[in-house]
Amino acid sequence: MITIHQACDYIIFRLKSEESGSLNHLKLQKLLYYVQSWHLAFYGTRFFDGKFQAWIHGPVNRAIYDRFKDTKYMYSTIDLDDLSDTEITTKLPLEVKEHIDVVLETYAGFSDTDLESKTHQEEPWINARKGFKPSERCEVELDEKIMESYFKSRLN
Repeated sequence: MITIHQACDYIIFRLKSEESGSLNHLKLQKLLYYVQSWHLAFYGTRFFDGKFQAWIHGPVNRAIYDRFKDTKYMYSTIDLDDLSDTEITTKLPLEVKEHIDVVLETYAGFSDTDLESKTHQEEPWINARKGFKPSERCEVELDEKIMESYFKSRLN
């Protein structure tokens, strides 16, 4: 298992060094969520440490939020300057990079708000927000068993 910060850095590197898409804090959070969700669905194990909370704008990992909270807003652009490890691509095993790459091929072309909207229609986020108003703060963690079964069901 890698750390969520390593996955974060790899996503930043991939999207910003290859100029293959826009990236802001909101979109980064959703991409990390999908990386974790699909790993749970395919392999039944977590891809990285860290859980996601059911925030108003979709799943958010607190550690990644905290990493950027003093320098970025939700729609602030994330750039190569935001990497914590500029050598990330040489440090990750091929299978780790391949998993992230597959998720990016599927989701990186969507906008931040498209990804937010997608998560709002998915069982893991909906389930974690039960009993909360749409604009109410919520820090309930998404259930990884629900993430696994929901995304596994989408494979069929």
